[in-house]
Amino acid sequence: MNLSNTASDTRSGRCLVSPDIAAHPERLAQAKAAGDPNAPPQWIGAAPLWADLTPMGVWADPVSCPLAAAPRSHLAHLLATAPLDDTALLNRARMGIEWWRMSQMCKYSAYSSKDPEIKTPYVLVLDQPRTDESFAEGTDSDALMREMLVFARIELVRPHVVILTCEDGHFTADDASDTITVVPHTANPWPLFEYATRVYTQSAALGFEAILSGHQPRVFGTPWYAGWGLTQDENPDPHRSRKLTRAQLFAAAMILYPTWINSLDGTPCQFEDAMAHAEARHRAAREDAQGYVASGLARWKHKHMRAVFGRQEIDITDDPAKITAARASGLRHMAWGRDTEADLRVEDGFLRSKGLGAALVPPVSLILDDLGVYFDPTRPSRLEAWIAKRADLPDHAAQRIRRFLALLRDARLTKYNIGEAVPDLPQGEKILVVGQVEDDASIQCGAADIATNRALLEAARAAHPEACLVFKPHPDVEAGLRQGDLKALVALADVTARHADPLALIDACDRVWTMTSLMGFEALLRGTPVTCTGTPFYAGWGLTDDRDPVPARRAARPTLEGLAHAALIDAPRYFDPATGTPISPEAALDILIAQPKGRSELAQTALAFLVKLQDRILR
Repeated sequence: MNLSNTASDTRSGRCLVSPDIAAHPERLAQAKAAGDPNAPPQWIGAAPLWADLTPMGVWADPVSCPLAAAPRSHLAHLLATAPLDDTALLNRARMGIEWWRMSQMCKYSAYSSKDPEIKTPYVLVLDQPRTDESFAEGTDSDALMREMLVFARIELVRPHVVILTCEDGHFTADDASDTITVVPHTANPWPLFEYATRVYTQSAALGFEAILSGHQPRVFGTPWYAGWGLTQDENPDPHRSRKLTRAQLFAAAMILYPTWINSLDGTPCQFEDAMAHAEARHRAAREDAQGYVASGLARWKHKHMRAVFGRQEIDITDDPAKITAARASGLRHMAWGRDTEADLRVEDGFLRSKGLGAALVPPVSLILDDLGVYFDPTRPSRLEAWIAKRADLPDHAAQRIRRFLALLRDARLTKYNIGEAVPDLPQGEKILVVGQVEDDASIQCGAADIATNRALLEAARAAHPEACLVFKPHPDVEAGLRQGDLKALVALADVTARHADPLALIDACDRVWTMTSLMGFEALLRGTPVTCTGTPFYAGWGLTDDRDPVPARRAARPTLEGLAHAALIDAPRYFDPATGTPISPEAALDILIAQPKGRSELAQTALAFLVKLQDRILR
């Protein structure tokens, strides 16, 4: 991830400031506040983690610019003298490296062109801006870079050279030849690192990522990451004799040295928080780059969808001719629900809001699926692919979902976060039977022989004749926003828990019976056994008691943490409901925790009437 490659002559007070940071006064103020006000840092620059070309933190050095070739910096002092042997710190560093590598993020990855497919082995040469601060003052940088290219071209074993250019760099397309391939700066470097046999650099910031990718780059200058035993140094710094591991280098440079900034409120945060937010912003930029034409949206959703996806072009129309024309112009067709002809299907995520979607409460998460839709087991879905992939959960992902689930459970959050106290329940075995909207798409797609609430209650009674059956009607039906006959079902249950808090019911009962309800997933997350008579997304992976045949393709056996990571972190995209700005899953939790409760039952009933009236008028 390229650092701020700008001249070092912009000043703020007595601080030497990178112009890239000077353009972001809130980060500059935070960086100043982090130091001693009587002895402000001499240099403040962008820390090497980016989102939408905006740095997520700062390197504030009280000694000198750590990118410069000659002066000693506080970063160099940390690398040379800090113990760097704390087990917890090094574990964080190892997981940070793993996360960064697997995310394949860099400064331009959100806007990268198609990655080049280069079949022959090659030496990768990293270009640098002419104004790069790492060049010593008065250096003929062009001569240095050209000399490095000569060395790369005479590499005996791997003669082909790939040059990864940069903005205002030393190399251009004119340098291409039969043995030199020039790659634009918008290309993602991680695939290039993967297939390169060697990496050459003067002092490019991307040399750090090359180390993280497993390379020992050949370095011709004296960048901050050289001299610690992880590079092949052509001009070694005599002051750097210590040998560090990759984890120690990362710990000092990415955990101990920077000030990471929470971009939502400007407060300091941990590296992991900055990484999660950067990942969310990069993902949104990559996925939305083409723009969209959207269809099948209720009118009240238009404003929110424009806020969420409107950073690029988005047209909203149900006119087939306009959709065809928009797709021909390069836009991707996004449709709400089960539209088999669309490029993407969009649905609410599994952490949504404090209040019902049918009551016009905007969501904090959406799931976009380019394969199918998660509630339709008759065809593969992207969520299904994520679940299968998470059967092998990397250490960093396992740690992240454990923290996430701990916060989720402590905050007692569910999809809608509504409900009242649970009625008194008798002693003995209690089975929670989850009601659903019977004409819901998840029932139509995912239920077989048992496709009604009556049939579900009867099946639960047959399996547990002595137990207390606690029936929880669907909240949309309770609120009068969807159709359903509750009176006919009351006699089949021992207790009908109307308007009750779903989590309190899960806690109070010994098992959950459901056709395809998300409450089954929420019960699994809290350790309650679940019986599925249909095929929801979480069935068929070895974690539920499945009474209906499940697709043979669901052969993977993820842990509960793997399932949760796929459903709560990988598949959804999270947004600030007030602005539409992409946010991390962890930030979405914070928003839901801070949000007031959803609308009252009276307000929901009134909104239900307005929604129906609007649909009738606009039909």
